[in-house]
Amino acid sequence: MDPKEKRLKRKLRARRGRDKNRGTVKIPRLCIYKSLTQTYAQLIDDDGGKTLISVSSYQIKEKNTKLEKAKKVGQILAEKAIKRKIKKVVFDRAGYPYHGRVKAVATGAREKGLIF
Repeated sequence: MDPKEKRLKRKLRARRGRDKNRGTVKIPRLCIYKSLTQTYAQLIDDDGGKTLISVSSYQIKEKNTKLEKAKKVGQILAEKAIKRKIKKVVFDRAGYPYHGRVKAVATGAREKGLIF
């Protein structure tokens, strides 16, 4: 499969997921993006069009694998959300398959108390 076509299909899947899962102030959308080297996660209020909390693996200074850093990103995001009294979120995997780093972020967030 052509790499351009592969990216396009992922973006279409991501758009379908965003249409079904809208975030609010009380129940924001946990959106994940992953590049070749980094993992990013944010809590988004779609009604207000604002990012409430964002975390990336750039913030983690430890020498770990990408998978371990992704789990840590989920844990940090959950800790920040709980401080702001956000306990429930809607999970948006942005068209990525639910395994690897995407699953690690979700697992880390669930371990620290987020509900989705």
